[in-house]
Amino acid sequence: MTSSFRAGLITLLTLAFAVPSAMANERFTANDIKGEIIGKRIYLAVPFGGEFPLNYRPNGQVDGSGEALGLGRFAKPNDKGKWWINGDRLCQQFTSWYKGEPMCFELIRTGDKRLKWIRDNGQTGTARIGSSI
Repeated sequence: MTSSFRAGLITLLTLAFAVPSAMANERFTANDIKGEIIGKRIYLAVPFGGEFPLNYRPNGQVDGSGEALGLGRFAKPNDKGKWWINGDRLCQQFTSWYKGEPMCFELIRTGDKRLKWIRDNGQTGTARIGSSI
């Protein structure tokens, strides 16, 4: 392999991997939320393993089920509520979960179909963007 070919290959690989990393750690805007979150199933990573699905429906409804994680032993396993966008933050309010209190999240892209969320109370977590609902 010649040195010019090797240098060209390294440059090509650097550019190929630079695009996704440039997008990483980028805050979602309101338009990003509308285009990449709304109408999708979002899987929240849970501390004790597994994922918790939330469905952000285009009609403004959000719903989720913790049945697969066995949450029925601790809380109501299913709930629904509403979502809205406030600035560049995704907000939601469930009927029962979180005592029906509204909450908003800043979303930060951490990779392809991956994000970090920061709740308005400072709590953080990670999630994966799933398929359309």
